[in-house]
Amino acid sequence: MIQKLWKAIEAYETIIIHRHKRPDLDALGSQRGLALCLRNKYPRKKIRIVGDMNEKYAFLGKMDLVSDEEYQDALCIITDVAVSSMVSDDRYRLAKEIFVIDHHKNLSDITDQVIIDPTKVAVCEWIVCLLADRNIAIPKDAATAFYGGIVTDSGRFQYGETSASTLRVAADLLECGADKEFIYQNLYTESLAERQMKNWFASRFEITASGVAYLKNGKEVFEKFPVDFFTISRGMVSLMAGIKEIPIWCNFTLDLQTNKVVGEFRSRSISIVDIAKKYGGGGHDLACGATLSDFEEADLILRDFDQRIREAESQSLK
Repeated sequence: MIQKLWKAIEAYETIIIHRHKRPDLDALGSQRGLALCLRNKYPRKKIRIVGDMNEKYAFLGKMDLVSDEEYQDALCIITDVAVSSMVSDDRYRLAKEIFVIDHHKNLSDITDQVIIDPTKVAVCEWIVCLLADRNIAIPKDAATAFYGGIVTDSGRFQYGETSASTLRVAADLLECGADKEFIYQNLYTESLAERQMKNWFASRFEITASGVAYLKNGKEVFEKFPVDFFTISRGMVSLMAGIKEIPIWCNFTLDLQTNKVVGEFRSRSISIVDIAKKYGGGGHDLACGATLSDFEEADLILRDFDQRIREAESQSLK
């Protein structure tokens, strides 16, 4: 399938790259990094990137304006997502051919032309490996974009999925000129108001009897803090990480646009992705999520996580 992808890239004059909605830096970094590499390799081709933007990561650059007509004879590549409902800009359906490049443990309902490696901590890592196998040069700005995706999806190289390959790829990107200071300054420098908001959330999470930490964020949270959904949903889940007594932590946030509750789930060492899949979600063994009907369904997930911890503790005693 990988060879088929490269043949398609060689064949098409227009290539449009998509990724998932409400993008994180792995989605944006993989999309932009791949586009920059292909533009460098094939300067006469039209390489476009599309989708909604997360203002937190706008420092990487803007999306392109693409007309419907451009899709008619185009190749679409979708990164960091394999599920159709999560793709930003569904005009990918208009393309002549579609490929998916991902690293999540999800089956694709988009196309059977799927290139997935769930051993990679970030799809940016996976794409860099694919480029290296073809000896395709990675320009400095592409290296910076890829590096940002790897840094964030690996939790600054702390998460369990981080491997020797991850560190080698990161080192290679630095040798290509990746500007790590640019990434760190934009990601990890915040205003006093942002820090105070984080402190507010950190002071209110609850813990179940088995040690699952969780936040439930309803409409009132957005009335108190006029920020975007991503800032609360993805942005606050890590506040519960790194606590000895908490092996699993979750953030449940009401999406005011859909009236659904989006759950972000994390674990230090216990696999939980099967539970996310049980509720229609997916992701990685230790970092996954699901979109839920309401907070009552969130309580069911908390119950399942409690049970998973009890099972893990029971196994450790044997």
